[in-house]
Amino acid sequence: MATAVVRVMIDPEGRLTGAAYGAGLRMLERSGFEVIASPAGRLPERRREIELIVEDGGGELRTGPCLDACRAAFGIEPELGVITYVSRGTDDDARGVLRRFGLAGEVVRTVEGDEEIVTVALPAEAGRRVPESRLHTALEAALNCEVRIVTASG
Repeated sequence: MATAVVRVMIDPEGRLTGAAYGAGLRMLERSGFEVIASPAGRLPERRREIELIVEDGGGELRTGPCLDACRAAFGIEPELGVITYVSRGTDDDARGVLRRFGLAGEVVRTVEGDEEIVTVALPAEAGRRVPESRLHTALEAALNCEVRIVTASG
């Protein structure tokens, strides 16, 4: 299961006081969210952004509950920001990258000399849907090792 970092712009217009911002953060934490946020005094009065650490459930990441919780905690309309993923370098991380590109493939980990290599076998039609360079870059970033993409036989 992949761990997502959901960035949420809490206060685009700068209407929240520092106390209200802090109370909203505490409410999110009491609601079970893992929250990463700077103290109000260290942020500009506008465009305050927080990060919610959530599990993507092995499928499509649902951001609606995150935005609903922020709306309830702060009493204003939040804006969804950039979503990234925490990587532990596992085969599940590789499969998660493939899933986010709408692909499925076989992931095989080997060691050559002192170097770990992950080979990802994809169906031939995958190359027509997703540029291999984008997929390769995403896989290497997630796995922090050499990645080889091959066409699956059969």
